[in-house]
Amino acid sequence: MKITRKQFMKTATLAAAVPFLPSLVRLSEAQVKSKNSATSETSTQIHVKTVELRLKHAWTLSRNTSTLKNNVFVRLEREGISAWGEAAPNVRYDETVDSTLNTIQQARPIFERESWWHFAQISDQVAATIHHDSCAKAALNIALYDWVAKKLGVPLYQMLGLDPTKTPVTTFSIGIDTPEIMQQKVREAGEFPVLKIKVGLKDDEEIIRAIRKVSSKPLRVDANEGWKSKEEAVKKINWMATQGIEFVEQPMPASMIEETRWVRERVKLPLIADEAVLSAADIPKLVGAFDGINIKLMKAGGIHEALRMIELARAFHLKIMLGCMIESSVGITAAAHLSPLVDYADLDGNLLISNDPFKGVRVRNGKLILPKRPGLGVTGSV
Repeated sequence: MKITRKQFMKTATLAAAVPFLPSLVRLSEAQVKSKNSATSETSTQIHVKTVELRLKHAWTLSRNTSTLKNNVFVRLEREGISAWGEAAPNVRYDETVDSTLNTIQQARPIFERESWWHFAQISDQVAATIHHDSCAKAALNIALYDWVAKKLGVPLYQMLGLDPTKTPVTTFSIGIDTPEIMQQKVREAGEFPVLKIKVGLKDDEEIIRAIRKVSSKPLRVDANEGWKSKEEAVKKINWMATQGIEFVEQPMPASMIEETRWVRERVKLPLIADEAVLSAADIPKLVGAFDGINIKLMKAGGIHEALRMIELARAFHLKIMLGCMIESSVGITAAAHLSPLVDYADLDGNLLISNDPFKGVRVRNGKLILPKRPGLGVTGSV
C-alpha cells in the first residue's frame, strides 16, 4: 500500500496532536498557579523496588520458558500523593533488571525539576533523552499518569474522557506445554469466553487439535515469531483457518515484514503485529503486511506513546489489541484504562502469577471491570 504525500501529512498532523489529548483536562487558572508554585517547594520522592513474581504455570513461548519474573516497581511521591508504576523487563528487547534500574535513574532529574502537571511534556522529554529500556519509561509514565489523575480526584479513564462500560473482553493466554497440560489449562480458564493459544513450535497442529477436543470457544493464536519461513507460515495459518481461529499474531520474525506481506496475500486469517511494532514510528511500514497491531505499554514506554499509537493505527484503519507482558495489577490496570479505545484485549498477565501484590482491574465473564477509585485505582504495596 503506497501512501501519498497528502495522506502522510494528514497522518503526521494527527499523530503530533495525540500526546496533548489528556492535557484537555481543564483546571482553573488559580489551580494551575497554585500547583506550579507548590512544585518547587515540595520534595519529590522516587522509590524503586524489584519484586519476584511467581507464575502459576511454567510460561513457555516459542523462544523461552519462565517460571518467575523480576519486575521493577516505581512509586512517585509529591504533594502528599503516592503513585505507582511498573516495569516488566523483557530479554526479547535486551532489557534486564539492572538496565531498567539504570534507566529510571537517568530519568530522575527530569521528574525532580519539572511540574508533574506538564505530564505530556515530561513524557516527550524522557523519550527524547532515553532511547532504550522502554519498560523503565513505561513504569515512570504510568506512575506519572496515576499521580495526575489522583491529584484531580478522578479515575484515569475519566481523565482520558473514556467510558468504563466500553471495555472489551480479554483473552486468557495458554502457554505452550504438552497437549494434555494445555487441555487442563483450558479447563481452568472456563470463565473466559475467548482464549489465546501460544504456538510457534513443531507440534502446533497437535496442540490445536488437542484444545479443540476440550473447547469450542473462539481461539486466537500467537506464534511469537516462531515460524521462520513464509511457506511454513502460509501452510499453518491456512490450516488454522479450518479450526475456528480468529486471527494469528506475529507469525514470523519482526524483521520479515516483506515476507509477511507475501504471506498476508495468501492466507485467510487476519494477521496482528506484536514484536514488529514498538512505537508509533513502526506503524506506517506495517500497513499492507498486517491487519492490526498489538500495543503493549512495556514496549511503547507507557500511556503517552500508547495513545499516540492508537490514533495513528486508526488513521491507517488497523485493528488494535492491547496486550501485556507478565505484569502485576499495576501494569495491567494501567493498560485496561485505555481499553475502551481498542478492538481486542489480551490483559491477563496478572492472572498468570500467584503472588500479585496489588489489586486493580477485575474480570467478570472475561470482561474487564475498571476500578472507580482515583488514578489507576489499584490498592496494595511492595
